[in-house]
Amino acid sequence: DRVFQMRAQSDAILVGIGTVLADNPQLTCRLSGMEARSPVRVVLDAGLRVPIATAVVGTARETPTWVFCARAASEIAQDILEHKGVRVFRVDDEHGRLDLDAVLKTLAKEGISRLMVEGGPTVAASFVAADKVDAAALFYSEKIVGDDGIAPLEDMPLEVLSSRLHARGSEKVGADTLESYERR
Repeated sequence: DRVFQMRAQSDAILVGIGTVLADNPQLTCRLSGMEARSPVRVVLDAGLRVPIATAVVGTARETPTWVFCARAASEIAQDILEHKGVRVFRVDDEHGRLDLDAVLKTLAKEGISRLMVEGGPTVAASFVAADKVDAAALFYSEKIVGDDGIAPLEDMPLEVLSSRLHARGSEKVGADTLESYERR
């Protein structure tokens, strides 16, 4: 429920194409009475390969979905997505990685001031590396996913957060632990 509350407090929620392909998330606020507070869903997809059979595309007319892609991405794919109700934004990229400054400037121009990055390790690491994180919420579980677990920040150690952000504390959320950080 805490994640849904955090979503409801955000203007937009951002993930990468890897999360969409792996999990097919809805990225909505599913708390009773709060469904209308679902944020704009933002997908970083340099190659514009998000399938039309995903939840974020299939419900784009009910809950807005915006996809950021590289300038060279397929115009046919853009036309198909726009026909489904998705807004597509083209930004510069370098070696398949979208220009985060351009993404954030575009989001700001569109009225997004509170962005929740809920992506996987690649997206999370790119925001941390670019020093674009004002606050972080880390949920820890007793369960390990996969043989060795999933690295939350790609190849970066988690300690990089504490070197850039101030620890605000931790609390139990059900069986999990939530650690909160904010910019110094």
